[in-house]
Amino acid sequence: MSSSQLAVTRWTAQQLERLVTAAAPQVAVFDCDGTLWSGDSGHGFMVWSIDQGLVSRSTSDWMDTRYRAYLAGSVDEARICGEMVQIYAGLREQELRDAASRYFSEFVAPHVFPELAALVDTLRKAGVELWAVSSTNKWVVAEGVRAFGIPEARVLAAEVKAVDGILSSELVDVPTGPAKAAALRRIGLPRPDAVFGNSLHDLAMLELALHPFPINPSSSLLEECAKRGWGYFRPREAAQFPTPVAGE
Repeated sequence: MSSSQLAVTRWTAQQLERLVTAAAPQVAVFDCDGTLWSGDSGHGFMVWSIDQGLVSRSTSDWMDTRYRAYLAGSVDEARICGEMVQIYAGLREQELRDAASRYFSEFVAPHVFPELAALVDTLRKAGVELWAVSSTNKWVVAEGVRAFGIPEARVLAAEVKAVDGILSSELVDVPTGPAKAAALRRIGLPRPDAVFGNSLHDLAMLELALHPFPINPSSSLLEECAKRGWGYFRPREAAQFPTPVAGE
């Protein structure tokens, strides 16, 4: 670990709660994967939904090739996140919503960070306006944050347009990196009171915040914390949850 990383203050759960309480936010914005729960629910849902037969074999093969290209660095984050929701074009929206609910309950809910669940509950009870901003499939995010008291109307995530209940391939938004900050500005939140995020893809919206709260930060975000004098919080259980594989 570099000296700059060693200089970053790591908050306890109690310190985080005190800092957030002292900030007295009226609006709080949360990233989801890696921030509210461990792992990559977007990729996990894609793999699971393919195994469940929600997309055709040809689309599945194409997506596998594209994802490998993404891992190799030849497809960027925004493009792959968009394509991971475009593969459901032609599906009834309710089918995707039902599948997302099943997937989240089985594979993601057990890996919600309890400290974050408690913090969000405290904010909700205090009347704080809660938002979720994620590059993951909006239907997965919406199902996931429902238990946190965040309504779907306050979810900004990777989304395609639905026409008469049928999903199209027309992208509505793919909020990742600077696009997360742009999405917040677009809805009238150019300076949210508190923002919680875990990676460089959240940096732009963390920089918007009056009070940035890095949660479970990646090594690259930790370096940015050192540069900016930000502290961070690491949940007790930050292990990745298993991604379902074909046949399971």
